[in-house]
Amino acid sequence: MTGSPRVLIIVQNLPVPFDRRVWLECRTLRDAGYDVTVVCPRGKDTGKYQVVDGVTIHGYRPYAPGGSALGYVMEYAYSFLATLRLASKARRRGRFDVIQACNPPDIFWPLARWFRMRDGSRFVFDHHDLCPELFESRFPGGSPLALKGLKLLERATFRTADRVTSTNESYRRVAMRRGGKAPEDVSVVRTGPDPEVMKPAAPVPSERRGRDHLVAYLGVMGPQDGVDVALAAADHLVHKLGRTDISFTLMGGGDSHADLVAERDRLGLQGFVELPGRVPDAYVADVLSTADVGLSPDPLNPLNDVSTMNKTMEYMAFGLPVVAFDLVETRVSAGEAAVYADPASGAQGFAEELLRLLDDPAARTLMGKLGRERVEDELAWEHQAPAYLAVFDELTGTTRPTDLRRKDAR
Repeated sequence: MTGSPRVLIIVQNLPVPFDRRVWLECRTLRDAGYDVTVVCPRGKDTGKYQVVDGVTIHGYRPYAPGGSALGYVMEYAYSFLATLRLASKARRRGRFDVIQACNPPDIFWPLARWFRMRDGSRFVFDHHDLCPELFESRFPGGSPLALKGLKLLERATFRTADRVTSTNESYRRVAMRRGGKAPEDVSVVRTGPDPEVMKPAAPVPSERRGRDHLVAYLGVMGPQDGVDVALAAADHLVHKLGRTDISFTLMGGGDSHADLVAERDRLGLQGFVELPGRVPDAYVADVLSTADVGLSPDPLNPLNDVSTMNKTMEYMAFGLPVVAFDLVETRVSAGEAAVYADPASGAQGFAEELLRLLDDPAARTLMGKLGRERVEDELAWEHQAPAYLAVFDELTGTTRPTDLRRKDAR
């Protein structure tokens, strides 16, 4: 056992430390003197138990039966039971002062209530996604009963939480309006990249694959993420406008990856578009240090309009200008570092904005500079971490000078 306040962080969506936001949170708490334990699915190269940089990680075998609504129910039931087992195992070292659950999904509030009754543990809801809007975006016209159930789970999570950390102001408003939280109980903690880790290095000319331009995508590849739009834009540029001077590297995995590879091949874009799946950080750095533009093709839907896209800020950290659709929170994040296509213009409008940017090197240079400065001055994790740490200090009764809190956050 340890005399430090103990924190349990529950993640279902991604393994840790692969989940960059959660890993930054873990490091912030660890550096501030907290004893941090994570329960999450195992990654490709991780086992049942490991200690990474002082953070204890209990992993369970991931279970993904498919992308259907029923498949998600089965996956979440399995994940809940696996998390309950490992959280109970981790508690043998002593009670947890704070439990943090990250969504999606909104299913861990019963576990938080159980720990509260047993140990008096406080509960922080780290609000990554809007699950009802996620359902509406992935399954348009889906079951009204399922949507109602998701809203009930979301409301129960908000009601159980002592504090909520939301990724942007739009999510904060949802926590107050739909979740009934008091303004003082909801803090905005953006998912800011670490500019010391995510920064441009020397370009790798071979990544251009013999062409003048390289365009990059980095992120999840699900039905709502718009990578199909990026493929359609590439098809428009290559086959309709004859722009054979552009290479595309679309990095990431997800439910739609195999379908996207098939669509690329159907469109005859094998020589122009690479879809390598999830790739190591070194590969990401090589591509983003070489690319001319970063793509954020997320289409307008109930989820994307009010969500902060991590990839957008990561492009900015690498000094890349961004092409995106004109969405509320995307514009808040990127500001003048992006050009915005009308959401109604679809793949053709997105392609036209991309082409204008590729053909204007001066604009690209200026926008990349503005984006990098915005990350360094406002969006970087070091500017978000003090608000995050303050939540845990308040719940555990930990006091520290404000300047020390900022030092710990770094």
